[in-house]
Amino acid sequence: MTALGELPSLSGATGWLNSEPLTPDDLRGRFVLVDFWTFTCINWLRTLPHVRAWAAKYRDQGLVVIGVHTPEFSFERDVESIRREVKARGIDYPVAIDSDYAVWRAFDNQYWPALYFVDSEGVIRHHHFGEEAYEESERVLQRLLTESGAGGVDDGLVAVEGQGDEAPADWDTLGSPETYLGYGRSENLASDPARLRLGEWALEGDWEVDQEAVTLNEPEGRIACRFQARDLHLVMKPGEGATAVRYQVRLDGQPPGAAHGGDVDEEGNGTVAEGRLHQLIRHPGPIDEQTFEITFLDPGIEAYVFTFG
Repeated sequence: MTALGELPSLSGATGWLNSEPLTPDDLRGRFVLVDFWTFTCINWLRTLPHVRAWAAKYRDQGLVVIGVHTPEFSFERDVESIRREVKARGIDYPVAIDSDYAVWRAFDNQYWPALYFVDSEGVIRHHHFGEEAYEESERVLQRLLTESGAGGVDDGLVAVEGQGDEAPADWDTLGSPETYLGYGRSENLASDPARLRLGEWALEGDWEVDQEAVTLNEPEGRIACRFQARDLHLVMKPGEGATAVRYQVRLDGQPPGAAHGGDVDEEGNGTVAEGRLHQLIRHPGPIDEQTFEITFLDPGIEAYVFTFG
């Protein structure tokens, strides 16, 4: 493993959860795994079961996992929302809140998720960007812990099975990429919701489009997209003045039934009460192209990005 520079300063963090502020000097003599994340990122969510398991398995051998929460969207800067997700996701290791991107820049990082493996001398020895490569990453952990003199390092691999939105993607059938709705990154916006091709999406109703999101001004607004995937998620939140927004989901014009996601019932009914990733579809059977529609019964929703799995 090649040295990739020293562990940068963490002093740019705007706050910490589960820990007092940590510095490279505090961590000298410990092996550190730094995990860059943001709580709406489906790619990070699917890696989290492995990171949690590594934190628990190797803690007694000296591993310190540090999550660095760097927001993708403006609303992810809210500390109480980060705290809620840390609790809900069972994250018990230190989390640096990086709302100003200072730690991100110190690492020259570009990705969510991103893992940096730091040895006991404070040198970054390995990194991995994105999902997968879990066996390789754990073998790196084991080698660096053994190098540092830790005893009793188990050379077996953790066995994890993510549940809900933490479950691995069905890569064999996944035919749809992330689809951003705000004008800053949107692509494939169509004018006719009734004639969508794979990968296209459309709005119907009184919507305002800004850089990050689309916001519904009047009830009964709709978003439609043509997709191919086992899972469909939508990052959304109640907008200013809205506390809860009701919605209905349809697949090819019908309630989702057994294909409903964790945030929707079989009839396709759900409510947005907080800003996060919402799982709307999880197919139990064969995967093919379908048209997804979500109709918001109340105004005020802010919708950011479709993700698939």
